[in-house]
Amino acid sequence: MEEFHKVRRLPPYVFEQVNRLKASARAAGADIIDLGMGNPDLPTPQSVVDKLCEVVRDPRTHRYSSSKGIPGLRRAQAGYYARRFGVKLNPDTEIVATLGSKEGFANMAQAITAPGDVILCPNPTYPIHAFGFLMAGGVIRSIPGEPDDSFFGPVERAVKYSIPKPIALVLNYPSNPTAQVASLDFYREVVAFAKKHEIIVLSDLAYSEIYFDGAPPPSVLQVPGAKDVAVEFTSMSKTYSMPGWRMGFAVGNERLISALARVKSYLDYGAFTPIQVAATHALNGDGTDIEEVRSIYHKRRDVMVDSFAKAGWQVTPPAATMFAWAKIPEPFAAMGSLEFSKLLVEKADVAVAPGIGFGEQGDDYVRIALVENEHRIRQAARNLKRFFATTSVAPDNIVSLKAHR
Repeated sequence: MEEFHKVRRLPPYVFEQVNRLKASARAAGADIIDLGMGNPDLPTPQSVVDKLCEVVRDPRTHRYSSSKGIPGLRRAQAGYYARRFGVKLNPDTEIVATLGSKEGFANMAQAITAPGDVILCPNPTYPIHAFGFLMAGGVIRSIPGEPDDSFFGPVERAVKYSIPKPIALVLNYPSNPTAQVASLDFYREVVAFAKKHEIIVLSDLAYSEIYFDGAPPPSVLQVPGAKDVAVEFTSMSKTYSMPGWRMGFAVGNERLISALARVKSYLDYGAFTPIQVAATHALNGDGTDIEEVRSIYHKRRDVMVDSFAKAGWQVTPPAATMFAWAKIPEPFAAMGSLEFSKLLVEKADVAVAPGIGFGEQGDDYVRIALVENEHRIRQAARNLKRFFATTSVAPDNIVSLKAHR
């Protein structure tokens, strides 16, 4: 039977191949150390859980909620932006609560995209950045992801030679998967570029609070006049270890926020009210919960970089996010990221995410998620050291290794 049109536009989910191997190995009794999916293992702060339990006992909170988010939650997000970035937001017209940043991004694509519209999107990048628009009928033109002077030449060419002219530019810093961080000067150039070419800027800032080196990552909305062209997406999933709660935000340009709110009003009634109240409590906190989460990921990063180096795999320390973007070790580079990831599951009992899943420009890398404790990360390093010591992959036997699987 022929697949539906929108389903045909989506490529095979490459992560699923690794997931199947992982599940099969576990079913056979293997102890797989899972550094693949970015699924936080830390508990949600107890005070946030307590607030949820308190509010859920009130049956009035069991009714339909507000699609754009309850007023107190939107005010709390405005307060966060004021404290953290010095950005003033109108909670009524410039903030929408979303079911995580992923849903917000996908529904923004539905709201603004006409069939054939061109979107400028980094490659590699988090899949929803591209596929949200593909599902909405858009066309993706890939651009580099480095937030420096090399970014603007290719983007200028993309605008000049794309027909029709692009409607939007996607940014994601700190980046998933590459962990690169943008400067405020870079954002200033982006905003000037967007105004010059009348292009929307969609900034994914989901990892704003998971940083280790240097100054805290900025928001594009810190640039004067950025709200004329930009919307930014944030998430509580990593910052407060609340991934399953599905709570995020879109903030910024009033016209774009209104469009997103209208689309969402047809699709959902917002998150469960007790979740929104608990999220409000978290945002209004003193920041110690955020600092604790950041400290844990920082320690895990240092353990991973040190132990993997001793195992024979030099990984560049990420300045931010809960991920490391690791170049495939040279003896295995010709395999590509998917085959290398599958090999690690089979031979080292370690799961990582193949870089090809984030775009073809990511195929020389794998993404390592810091979602296991320090003991497990060191165990992964020991497994890798044994794997590297006992496995020889020359160009002439890569094929035989593939065939063996």
